[in-house]
Amino acid sequence: MAQQALTWDQVKAKFEAVNPVLKADEVNVQEMKAEEITAFLRPNPQFTFSTDGTQIAPHQGVWRPLSGTQYQPNFSYLHEREHKRELRLQTAKEGTQIAGSQHQDLERNLIFDLRSVFVQTLQAKAVLELARADLEYYDKIIEISRERFKAGAIGQIDLDRIELLRVQYESEIQTAIVNLRTSKIQLLQLLDDRTPIDKFDVIGPFDFSDQLQPLETFRQIALDNRPDLRAALESAQQAVTNHKLAKANGSTDPTFGAWYTYNPSFNNPYDQQTLGLNVSIPLRIFDRNQGEKKRTLLDIDRNNQLTEATRAQVFSDVDTAYEQLMSDVVLLKPYRDKYKDQATRVRDTVTYSYQRGGASLMDFLDAQSDYRVVQLAYLQLVGAYMTAAGQLNLAMGREEIQ
Repeated sequence: MAQQALTWDQVKAKFEAVNPVLKADEVNVQEMKAEEITAFLRPNPQFTFSTDGTQIAPHQGVWRPLSGTQYQPNFSYLHEREHKRELRLQTAKEGTQIAGSQHQDLERNLIFDLRSVFVQTLQAKAVLELARADLEYYDKIIEISRERFKAGAIGQIDLDRIELLRVQYESEIQTAIVNLRTSKIQLLQLLDDRTPIDKFDVIGPFDFSDQLQPLETFRQIALDNRPDLRAALESAQQAVTNHKLAKANGSTDPTFGAWYTYNPSFNNPYDQQTLGLNVSIPLRIFDRNQGEKKRTLLDIDRNNQLTEATRAQVFSDVDTAYEQLMSDVVLLKPYRDKYKDQATRVRDTVTYSYQRGGASLMDFLDAQSDYRVVQLAYLQLVGAYMTAAGQLNLAMGREEIQ
């Protein structure tokens, strides 16, 4: 027994919850978030303990190996200047934002793939239903033709031709079944589902709408929602931060140190314990991080150019998908308003006439063939429309057209 057929919203929700590619990329975003902790860590302090002057020799008949040993613990710490930690954290956070936008862009593309396979499944179901309805209708014609043959109204050759044509309908049904099962297999793969094909089904409207918003509306939606454009903008901002960090890394970071010394070998009993301070300042005469400063400055311009290229791609994607969708609507409207009903009317009229001897066998076969061509073309156009609508949703970055 087949389980309850899933709607598009249910298929999409299940996909977002279990798809392994999407889940793996989500972990990548979490890894980028963890790198923010590393970026904001302070330098570790340094601790050194040294000894000197150890005398391993008997003294006055008593073995005192540590009597003259000098002890010196030393503590030092590198002080980072020019807000290096803050800039590292900022660029790490911006990296997380970029990874998040790229994850949304991956989801956008995978949702389009899912939607395309979902539409293919609905189309395959519609084609299979049409093929079965055509076979059922044709079987009635065969029964009527056999009665006419018995009555002497048609010859054996005409009856044979009618019966032989039935194999085409059977072939169409088998092709439709294979296409439907193949589409279901692809859906199950995307859902990471092991449900048997015969127990898996989807349901949804397989139709079109000729009410579309203006092109400018879709363009603005895309500019506001496309995650790849958002990632490009975020990369441009990160490039600015990286340049600031490169400049900060070119500054000098001093190391401050302090020590305590215990030296029992001094003759002055009040001079055995001492404290000291020191500061170490690298002389950045040759290496002032010039290469990274130059590279990150160039990277700002590179990312700005990539952002403009992505913005141009957004407009191109929207315009191309919109034109394809409008073309499908133009083709579908006469089918819906005229051709479908016309083909049905011609088939039924010629069939009625043929049953009563008013039309030839060729007229009947041609009318039946024209009906099938028109009905199948309509279903294929609806599928093309729904795929183009998915393409426009992909271009906009959200499901605006259902």
